[in-house]
Amino acid sequence: MSFGRTCVRLVNSFVSLILILAILLFGSYSAYALWDNNHVYNEARSVMIQMQELKPVLIEDIESGPTFDELLAINQDVRGWVTLDGTSIDFPILQGDSNFTYINTDVYGNFALAGSIFLDCSNNKDFSDTYNLIYGHHMANSNMFGDLDLYRDEKFFQNNTTGQLMTVSAVYDLEVLALVVVSASDDIIFDVNMNQNADVLLSFIKDNSVFCRDVLPQPDENTQFLALSTCSSDFSDARTVVITQMIRHRKPE
Repeated sequence: MSFGRTCVRLVNSFVSLILILAILLFGSYSAYALWDNNHVYNEARSVMIQMQELKPVLIEDIESGPTFDELLAINQDVRGWVTLDGTSIDFPILQGDSNFTYINTDVYGNFALAGSIFLDCSNNKDFSDTYNLIYGHHMANSNMFGDLDLYRDEKFFQNNTTGQLMTVSAVYDLEVLALVVVSASDDIIFDVNMNQNADVLLSFIKDNSVFCRDVLPQPDENTQFLALSTCSSDFSDARTVVITQMIRHRKPE
């Protein structure tokens, strides 16, 4: 009987030890995951703060336009700067040879899980297309394009309608037209080469938007759009996309 009780105690001690080790392992992994998450967010925030110091300043002289010299000295792939009023979206825009170039690379060319905000590689680098598409990771704490989620609230959508796009040669006011949630394979939103027809895009907005302005623009040959896309949890390959109209208010030099 004594031998049996000893065996039971040993087994119980072993099981307890395994449980303690499992708890410690789980706790260590959770702590690491939390640290890693914070590290990614802090990295993204640090780059954003540095970029804010280099944000081109609008010069009221219409012939001068914004200056991108300092940003271009850091990276020749800089194409512009996007700002959405009422959000923390206020970033330089890059463009690579493919849409994977800046998905995990920051403006300095360093590896970064947060990546950069980037223009579709099929778009003209001067934003002269009818339809221009930019991407950014969906991140918490208002990092990168996480604040596109704010437009999913109808009150916010109705009350926050403006933004700005600065390029090397021109400045545009942005008017928020619609919020859509679509698949990453959607051939209207994500086929830049095919989607240069304003009528097609506006028709799609009317039929598929979560929210949409009551009055949409009457397109002509000068009508341009900027779409901002990020990941969504609505379904497996969902994307949240805010579509804006670009209204030029500075002429290139």
